Amino acid sequence: MRIAYGSHPSQFGEYSAPRGESFPVVVVIHGGFWHQRYGVELGRPLAADLVVHGVAAYAIEYRRVTGGGGWPETGDDVLAAIDALDPALGPVVTLGHSAGGHLAVWAAARHPRVVGAVSQAGVLDFLQHPQITRRAAELLGGTPDEVPDRYADASPAAQLPIAKPMVLVHGEDDEDVPFAQSEAFARASGAELIALPATDHMALITPGTAAWATCRDATLRLARHTSRPPTT
Repeated sequence: MRIAYGSHPSQFGEYSAPRGESFPVVVVIHGGFWHQRYGVELGRPLAADLVVHGVAAYAIEYRRVTGGGGWPETGDDVLAAIDALDPALGPVVTLGHSAGGHLAVWAAARHPRVVGAVSQAGVLDFLQHPQITRRAAELLGGTPDEVPDRYADASPAAQLPIAKPMVLVHGEDDEDVPFAQSEAFARASGAELIALPATDHMALITPGTAAWATCRDATLRLARHTSRPPTT
């Protein structure tokens, strides 16, 4: 089921559920360093696999850089997408990869309906690594010196403490987002860290890999522990 939460072409989510009436809901947030050339197609295979394993999945699209996004629009879209879900479905867990991991954890800090988050090689500290800060500047429209308030508003590390369970899954051989992003965030937040040896960035969103199975299992564990069945 397609759910529009705004008038922009990128403001929609795709909700799918297993048979039955009682299941947790996982919000799937794709990555791609917030750029328009990457879209919800990255999240669809993950959502489909989650449904097979007994939870509802809500793969969302959002406005991205060069496509009407930026900050705060991109973050606002994630919150609005969650708002658009039927309240009767209850609380949700967020799952996001890379830049989607940023948005998954950020939404956990900001949205009361999010009761936990799983970050797959997430971008969690916009100031920790120069290569990450450069990419964050594209989202935020300036450097930390130019727009410090946006970095304070958008970086998950700046939102701590986050009083919700979080699981950080990260490959130790990640070539795009340094493993140290999750390592340092886990130390600062108390989040659970799952380090995957000999694992690169994209394996975490490739169904059939051990890396994705680890992410899926963490998501199912968190969703089933923190969510309640929908009301009837």
